[in-house]
Amino acid sequence: MTAKGALWGGRFSGAADSRFKLFNDSLPVDYRLVQQDITGSIAWAGALQQVGVLDELEHGSLVKALHELSESVTDEQILSSGAEDIHSFVEGALIEKVGDLGKKLHTGRSRNDQVATDLKLWCKDQGEQLIEALVRLQQQLLSLAQQEAQTVLPGYTHLQRAQPITFGHWCLAYVEMLERDLTRVKDALARLDRCPLGSGALAGTAYPVDRQALAHALGFASATANSLDAVSDRDHVVELCSAASTAMMHLSRFAEDLIFYNSGEAGFIELSDAVTSGSSLMPQKKNPDALELIRGKAGRVYGALIGILTTMKALPMAYNKDMQEDKEGLFDALDTWLACTEMATLVLDGLKVNSQRTLAAAQQGYANATELADYLVSKGMPFREAHHVVGEVVVAAIAAQKALEDFTLPELQAFSGVIQSDVFQHLTIDACLAKRDTLGGTALIQVEQALGNREAKEAVAEHDALGGTAPEQVLHALDTSQQRLNAHKAEILKVRNAKLSDVDAIHRINAYWADKGDTLPRSRDDVLKDILDFSVAEQEGQVVGCASLYIYETGLAEMRSVGIDPNHHGAGQGRALVDYMLQRGRELELQRVIVLTRVPGFFGKLGFLRTDMAGLPEKVIKDCELCPRKHACDEVAMEYRFD
Repeated sequence: MTAKGALWGGRFSGAADSRFKLFNDSLPVDYRLVQQDITGSIAWAGALQQVGVLDELEHGSLVKALHELSESVTDEQILSSGAEDIHSFVEGALIEKVGDLGKKLHTGRSRNDQVATDLKLWCKDQGEQLIEALVRLQQQLLSLAQQEAQTVLPGYTHLQRAQPITFGHWCLAYVEMLERDLTRVKDALARLDRCPLGSGALAGTAYPVDRQALAHALGFASATANSLDAVSDRDHVVELCSAASTAMMHLSRFAEDLIFYNSGEAGFIELSDAVTSGSSLMPQKKNPDALELIRGKAGRVYGALIGILTTMKALPMAYNKDMQEDKEGLFDALDTWLACTEMATLVLDGLKVNSQRTLAAAQQGYANATELADYLVSKGMPFREAHHVVGEVVVAAIAAQKALEDFTLPELQAFSGVIQSDVFQHLTIDACLAKRDTLGGTALIQVEQALGNREAKEAVAEHDALGGTAPEQVLHALDTSQQRLNAHKAEILKVRNAKLSDVDAIHRINAYWADKGDTLPRSRDDVLKDILDFSVAEQEGQVVGCASLYIYETGLAEMRSVGIDPNHHGAGQGRALVDYMLQRGRELELQRVIVLTRVPGFFGKLGFLRTDMAGLPEKVIKDCELCPRKHACDEVAMEYRFD
């Protein structure tokens, strides 16, 4: 091919070396801009008609041929054409269709403003695809957050268990990251929304083209303000590669978290077969390949950003051939980003959470140590001193190989005398989570608030897109969010004095444990008569536990009928009830409270000590006549003495 075959061949009389042609041609990369080049050419034909370069018939013929080319062109046809670049291909194909008329289309236009326009059009199209993919990933995370809002998960710092969070809270962290990614894409698209077409090679076009009308015809907000800057600008390439790099960093962290959660050591999640592979040697393996590839592909996107920054460094005005290197890295970076975002969505779609493993892990590692320190602070101890005391408790716990909540009250009091029996209700996982109730915290109420706010935000966006006048969807989302908040506020455990309306619930709970022989049977009338002795634990507006404090004589009472609804175990109700009853005992100025129990370990943790059954008052022993196990008694007598 001689230089005369190229768009710039008139200046040359000799042929270009085939090796130079291979080195110089950009068609293997910029063929992807074919539809954008055709779109820009159609718009330019309209601008040329408006300034009298083309008549109506010529304009119609060119536009018809360009539309036909748009519908019929294939990648194979382009790549096998031997053209230098996509602009040469489109012009050559147009000339084949309409003859010399095709040569008029380039009047007043340069490849410099042409390629700048094509690339911006491609960025706008690709940017919209990325926004849609990011929103889909956000929605998948929100769906999982809603599903796992109450699933306890150990939170980590330095890859060591730190404090308990919820899986829903973890999901929402990545929703926030993706939100920032979305804003970066939208900001970049807003800044690149200026049309370079009509800027010529660098000084502008000599024809009186209405560039603002041309920009609007191509879907741009406006025309560029300076022709020299218009053909030299590649900030949009830098910005999109930068946004892609930041987003890939987020996706890489997301992938790393899930790779760890999926490991045999953690076992928090199970990935779908659809996004995993096996080992060629070890049949037991199920490898998280999709996530590992997401993690690995971040590097190539970073490379594209460094590449374009280095290419543009110190380039003189205006267009230089160096800038032909702008597209390959950009195409690869945005393709990779889009593919990884879609793959992350697919990973979440089939992900299963093992809530038992996550809860067990959260209960290990002394994640409630901070709660113990906060408890000491609430008792008037300075935080630094509390921090030191709890550190000593943790050292002792590690040596004893047991959890903080498994210490007895006397054992804890050996470290600090301010610790009382109410400490145990602060050490449960539920208590740890519920206390993180400030904005952005991991408390269930805050997770639900965040989910509700996100629903409202999406409803606002949809409402704006539809151009409606009454935001019913917004109101519905906000109302739904408030309903959830009200529901979860009711889930917080509270203990109170019993009321007459609690009689049936108390009788039902007592009857359940009496049938098992763990407590004395009481008729409904007995419960009604002694209702003032009872306290109840309430959750979700439902009575889930009960206990009574029966006073025998001055300074002495027995704790009776301690029972928890079998469907509501494990949330600290028992400890909360006992602590509440002991507090009532203090207020009544009791000297001691006794209990007959088959679970001495439970009461031992709350400060009760074993005592001799024979030393109990006769009235206590008399009640044993009602016990179905009186001939094979296995109860232990314990007492709590008030200081």
